[in-house]
Amino acid sequence: MSNIRVMVIDDSAVVRQVVTALLDDAPGIEVMAAVADPVLAIERLKHDWPDVIVLDVEMPRMDGITFLRMVMQQKPTPVVICSTLTERGAKTTLEAMAAGAVAIVTKPKLGLKQFLTASGEELISTVRAAAKANVRRLAAGPAVAPTPAAKNTADVILPPATRAMTQTTERVVALGTSTGGTQALEEVLTALPRVTPGIVIVQHMPEKFTAAFAARLDSLCRIEVKEAEHNDRVLPGRALIAPGGRHMLLKRSGAQYFVEVIDGPLVNRHRPSVDVLFRSVARSAGANALGVIMTGMGDDGAAGLLEMRKVGAQTVAQDEESCVVFGMPKEAIKRGGVQRTLPLDAVAAEIQKQVG
Repeated sequence: MSNIRVMVIDDSAVVRQVVTALLDDAPGIEVMAAVADPVLAIERLKHDWPDVIVLDVEMPRMDGITFLRMVMQQKPTPVVICSTLTERGAKTTLEAMAAGAVAIVTKPKLGLKQFLTASGEELISTVRAAAKANVRRLAAGPAVAPTPAAKNTADVILPPATRAMTQTTERVVALGTSTGGTQALEEVLTALPRVTPGIVIVQHMPEKFTAAFAARLDSLCRIEVKEAEHNDRVLPGRALIAPGGRHMLLKRSGAQYFVEVIDGPLVNRHRPSVDVLFRSVARSAGANALGVIMTGMGDDGAAGLLEMRKVGAQTVAQDEESCVVFGMPKEAIKRGGVQRTLPLDAVAAEIQKQVG
């Protein structure tokens, strides 16, 4: 099997050096070129084309978004955005995601050598997943600090379930997604009418990016979309997105649903974790919920969706054809947590059908 050939585009010589060394050391990956800006990249692309592009967004001569749009029009290619974790950069990076980038990997502003330990494994796994991404969906579609050791189960945050909640008139939709999910969520949420059940969402995304992402969706949708805050009510016509770097749980008080936003260890290598959300929905909403797992790499959400199904919730997975990366849905299907598999453009209708 041939190596994944990567082009790195970043105006920082240190970033180019560190990222190149990191990727070249990873089995099955080779950096074919590392250039300082998109203008130089365009010249190189005339002669040789990579399997994956690792791209900065704020660069001289040509910004990353303009370059990305050119690539997606000429020859759709998996692009991983490597961006500094800043509030200002979040909006720009999200524009790149909307233009067709596969995923975000953050880089620290200082101490870039820490990249090897803080974000190195994330970048390698993201590049590998990107190489398998369904870029036809992307083309058609609308510095990380050291973290606690990852856990393989949400039991550390959620104790074993006792019993599911009894039926209520108010329903909840729980959505979980990762790689390719920013575009998928935009397609689903913009298709929903104003009168819609309350929605809780985990999209794997670094902190500082989720607020800008929620604000962007809120400007496009008929429903309200916001980054979740602790004790926010889950209301009809509102979608709450778990903030990056925090877990989100659904809770119930009487007839009302609300969310808790908490710290905690990584679960399935993520914080927020889809498993944490789905398992809390199983406990607090039971059969009054619909769980939807969409595009993304890994298996986060598979165990939680199965738990939802066991307590009587409706469960849906996005199909392989419409996924950018068919990892999370595939694992959920394999474990028996999925009742129905649907194309992305049918998810909004399913939400209305099941719990509308």
